[in-house]
Amino acid sequence: MERKIVAIGGGQNGRLKSDGTRDPYETKIMDKEIIRLTGKQYPNFLFLGHSQLEPEAEKGYFVTMKNIYEKMYGCECKTITRKELMQQLDITSELVDWADIIYEGGGNTLDMIKLWNETGFDKILDEAWKNGKVMCGVSAGANCWFRECSSDSLKIKYGYDQPLIVMECLGFVEGLFVPHCDEPGRYESVKELLRERDTISLQMSNCAALEIIDDKYRIITTDASHHGIKAYGLKSYWKNDEYLEEKIKLTKEFRPLNELLSKNISKELER
Repeated sequence: MERKIVAIGGGQNGRLKSDGTRDPYETKIMDKEIIRLTGKQYPNFLFLGHSQLEPEAEKGYFVTMKNIYEKMYGCECKTITRKELMQQLDITSELVDWADIIYEGGGNTLDMIKLWNETGFDKILDEAWKNGKVMCGVSAGANCWFRECSSDSLKIKYGYDQPLIVMECLGFVEGLFVPHCDEPGRYESVKELLRERDTISLQMSNCAALEIIDDKYRIITTDASHHGIKAYGLKSYWKNDEYLEEKIKLTKEFRPLNELLSKNISKELER
């Protein structure tokens, strides 16, 4: 079974806002690729809103994703709420078996991972990944698949004067994942967050996603003009007391993942 991850650094999903207008739908390319990876025309879509701590926010997020995956692409959509996960782990395991796509939304990574570890859902997700389900999501839903991530969970929970933190996640892929790296504070914090860690940082801007299939990867990008940028991915790390950074090459072809996770400047950059 191929092991598949689509980790989206950020982007709007066309949700309806409180003023009656809609955000742009920026993740269309990623959503279509997620569906393609299943090998089915109308795959089963399972949404996890576990990074949303309020039931109404969790419910609203599912409605938005159902509008995309069911109404636009014809998928059958189901969800597992935080409450259901805490009370009915056997039923949630059955839903994971049913799903072709497992998608976690954005929000509070710290409390989400804590919930998964405490309930044993982390092990269910690990088995799903090994069984070829497409594991995917945006922001917190991208962070979770990596060994570590940069998280703004303290800011979400306690206020924006709180610092960004590094936290352990599920560890399906090595490295420290950073979403929204084009936003103020994200990029600047990585250098210090990495200083005491012998690891690689993989940073995705809004409208950029890291797609991983087994031991290969590529970057998917879409129009990021709403954010005033051209979408990109960065690789950075400390080596011999020097902080090194490079843009990840954008290609349609998949490349070896071990190259991305090694402390070497790419051959393209050396030329």
